Amino acid sequence: MRTEQGGEPSVTELLTAARAGDGDAFGRLVGPLRDELRAHCYRMLGSVHDAEDAVQDALDRAWRGLQRFEHHGSIRPWLYKIATNRSLTLVERRGRRELPADLSSEGAPLAERAWLEPYPDQLMGWTGRLSPEDRVLARESVELAFVAALQHLSPRQRAVLLLREVLGYSAAEAAELLDTTVAAVNSALQRARKVLADLLPQTSQRQTLDAMGDATQRDVVKRYLTAWEAGDVDAIVAMLTEDARYSMPPLSTWYEGRDAIRGFLVEAVLQHRWRFRPVRANGQLAFGTYRWDDERLAYVPAGLDLLTLRGGRVAEVVSFLDAHFPTFGLPAQLAEKL
Repeated sequence: MRTEQGGEPSVTELLTAARAGDGDAFGRLVGPLRDELRAHCYRMLGSVHDAEDAVQDALDRAWRGLQRFEHHGSIRPWLYKIATNRSLTLVERRGRRELPADLSSEGAPLAERAWLEPYPDQLMGWTGRLSPEDRVLARESVELAFVAALQHLSPRQRAVLLLREVLGYSAAEAAELLDTTVAAVNSALQRARKVLADLLPQTSQRQTLDAMGDATQRDVVKRYLTAWEAGDVDAIVAMLTEDARYSMPPLSTWYEGRDAIRGFLVEAVLQHRWRFRPVRANGQLAFGTYRWDDERLAYVPAGLDLLTLRGGRVAEVVSFLDAHFPTFGLPAQLAEKL
C-alpha cells in the first residue's frame, strides 16, 4: 500500500485501510510493535511460548476490534492493553514459573511446577530503534534474575510494575490500560517495589555484558569454553564466585557454593566429551552445550547454559536442559571435526 503521492502511508491511512479489511495494512501497522509486545508478554509470563500465544491472541483481538479503537496518534497503548490483559488471563490459568534455586514451598506439587524459560536475544530486534541507554535498559528488563523475581509478584502487581517502570507509562496511563484507579496503581507499584528489593541483587553487584567490554567478554568466553572442552574441573571452579549457584531446569536439584558444584562437575564434566558455542540469551552470556553421542557419532544438544557474572566471575549458571537450540540460532548437532 502506498499513498497517491507514492510515499509511505501514515498511521491514519494504514488504520483506515485496515478497518476496511486490508490485512496487509494491519500487518504494517502492528508489525513494528510485535517484537516488543512479545518481550512484554515474556516478562509477564516467563515463557517464550506463552508470550507468542499471548501476542498472537492479542493481535487477533485487535484485528477484530479495530472498529472500536479510538485513534489518538498511536496504536501502541491499545495493543499493550490487550496484550497485558491476555497475559493476565494466562497467568491466572497457568500459574507462575520458577527456577529451581528460587523454588517456593507453596503452590503446585513439584511434578506440576512450570519452569522459567530463556529468552533469545535475537528476538529483541526492536531495540535497534532505541538509544544506546534505552537499549541497555531493555536488555536488563529481560535478564533472568529480573524475570524470575517478577514471578513472585501477583499478576496485577507484575503488570503495574512493567507498565510503569519498564515501559514508562504514567500512573494515569497505566490505570487506563488496566481499567483501574490511579490509587490502585500506586499501591500495587509500592508493594511490587518492596518485593523486588528483597529478591534482586544490588545494582553494584551486577555485571552486564554492555558494561564488560568486548575484550573482557571474549576472555570469559574463551576461558569457560576451554575449561569445559578440556574437562578441566579446577579451571571451571576457579571461575566461580564463592556463593555461586548451579541449576538445571526441569530438574529440581540445584547446587550452591564451589565445593557442592565441584562435586557435581566431577561427574558431569569427566564422563563426557563436550563442545560449547557462545550465544546471547536474556541479555546475558550463554552457551549452547553439546555432548558427544556414540550412536549418532556427533555432538548433540545437552542444554543452554545461561551465566550471571559478578566481579569477573560466574555467580550463577542456569542450564536449561530442554532449550530449543534453533530458536537461539544454534545448530541441531556438531560434527566431531570442526
